[in-house]
Amino acid sequence: MDGFVRVPVSEQDPQVRATNFEEVCLGYTMEEAMEEASRCLNCKNAQCVKGCPVSIQIPDFIAAVKDGDIEKAYQVISESSALPAVCGRVCPQESQCEGKCIRGIKGDAVSIGKLERFTADWAREHGIKPQVKAEKNGHKVAVIGSGPAGLTCAGDLAKLGYDVTIFEALHEAGGVLVYGIPEFRLPKEKVVAAEVENVKALGVKIETNVVIGKSITIDELMEEEGFEAVFIGSGAGLPRFMGIPGEQANGVFSANEFLTRNNLMKAFKNYDTPIARGKKVVVVGGGNVAMDAARTALRLGAEVHIVYRRGEAELPARVEEVHHAKEEGVIFDLLQNPTEILVDEKGWVKGVRIIKMELGEPDASGRRSPVEIEGSEYDMEADTVIMSLGTSPNPLISSTTKGLDVNRRGCIVAEDDGSTSKVAVYAGGDAVTGAATVILAMGAGKAAAAGIDEYFKNRD
Repeated sequence: MDGFVRVPVSEQDPQVRATNFEEVCLGYTMEEAMEEASRCLNCKNAQCVKGCPVSIQIPDFIAAVKDGDIEKAYQVISESSALPAVCGRVCPQESQCEGKCIRGIKGDAVSIGKLERFTADWAREHGIKPQVKAEKNGHKVAVIGSGPAGLTCAGDLAKLGYDVTIFEALHEAGGVLVYGIPEFRLPKEKVVAAEVENVKALGVKIETNVVIGKSITIDELMEEEGFEAVFIGSGAGLPRFMGIPGEQANGVFSANEFLTRNNLMKAFKNYDTPIARGKKVVVVGGGNVAMDAARTALRLGAEVHIVYRRGEAELPARVEEVHHAKEEGVIFDLLQNPTEILVDEKGWVKGVRIIKMELGEPDASGRRSPVEIEGSEYDMEADTVIMSLGTSPNPLISSTTKGLDVNRRGCIVAEDDGSTSKVAVYAGGDAVTGAATVILAMGAGKAAAAGIDEYFKNRD
C-alpha cells in the first residue's frame, strides 16, 4: 500500500450496527498492524510523543509492532499508560499524537491509536500483564474515584512501591469508562474490566460503594485510617441544564443519567430498568457525550435529532464520532437552540420549541457566538429530551473536606503537580478542570502520582 495512505480499519456496516451494541470498530489484524507500523518514520525528535498527555514512547512501541514483537510493544506502552486498550479506542488522537505526526504533513498520519488498541487487545488475549519492579516503600495512599485519573494515579503509585487503595462510590470500578461511554465504543467486560484487573495486579486495592463525604471523609481517611496522602479523581458528574421552561418534565434526562442507566443497569441488554425508549428523541449539545447519547437512543429504536446552536465546523465532538452518528442515521439540526420544553397535561414531554441561530462575532474562547434569528421559532415533536451541556464536580467532597479550595465553578484548585491547598491532598482530572477527555484525566493522574512521590521524598 502507498506509504502516504494509512491501512484502513474494518468496521461494522452502519445499518447493522445501528441495531446492536457491539463494537463499531473491529480493529487491525496482525498483518494489518505490522503494515501500518511500517509507515512510521521513527523520528529522532518524535513530535507524536510531545502530543501525548501521558508521554508514551510511541516510536519505540510502533517499531516493536513492525517487528511483530507485540509483547515488547505492550510493555513499552505500559511504562506510561495504565489504560492502553481504553485510550486506543476513545482518545482524540487526531488532535494529539496523530495531529503531531510528520507523516500527516503530506499524507495520512500513522494510525497510532489503532496500533495502541491492537497492542493492548493482543496482550489481553495472550495473558500478558504489565511488569512490576518496585518494592513496597511502606507509605499508604488513598485514591478517590476509579475513573481514568484515579486508575492512572493508583497504577503509577503502585509501580513506585506505594500501598494504594481506591475508593469508588458506585458498585463497579471504572468511573466514566463504565457508566459514561457506550458499550459500542468501549466494551465493558472485555476491555474496561480487564484494564481494571491489570491495575489491581499491580497491587492496588479497590473498595466500591464508598461515597467519600458520606461514608467517610478525606479528613477521617487521613486522621483515623492511616492514609498519608490522598488523590481526588472523583470526576465531574453534576449535569448542567439550560434553565428553560419545561426542563422539569417527565422525559427530560441529563446525558449522564441516560448513559448511566444504559451502562451500569444494562438497559442495552433489555434488563428491567427505567430508561427512555422514546420514539423521537432530541439531544441538546454537540460534544462527544451528546454523540454517545444520540447513538445510544438510536440503538434503542428512536428517531434521534441532535440540536446544536452552532454549525458543523464548530461541533466539539470528534470528527470520527460525528461521522459514525451520521452514517447510523442520527439527524443533525444545526444552528438551532431550544427555548422551551413543551409539556402535555400529564407532565410529559410532547415537544421542543426551537429557535434558529446564525453565527456572529467570536466569543471569549475564540468561537463565533451564536445569535438568535428573530421570528424563526418553530415546534418539533418529541417525547424524550436529553441535555448534554457539560458537567461540573459534585460539591460533596469539597464541602466535607477542611481547607480544600475550589473555584467559582466548584472545581478543586490544584497546581500542575496536582497539589491542592490542603497538605498531602492532590487532585486531577475532571474534578479540577471540569468535563474533559479520558486522556487528559490520565495525564493529570500521572502528574499527581509524580507529585505525591516528590512530596514523600521531600517529607522523608
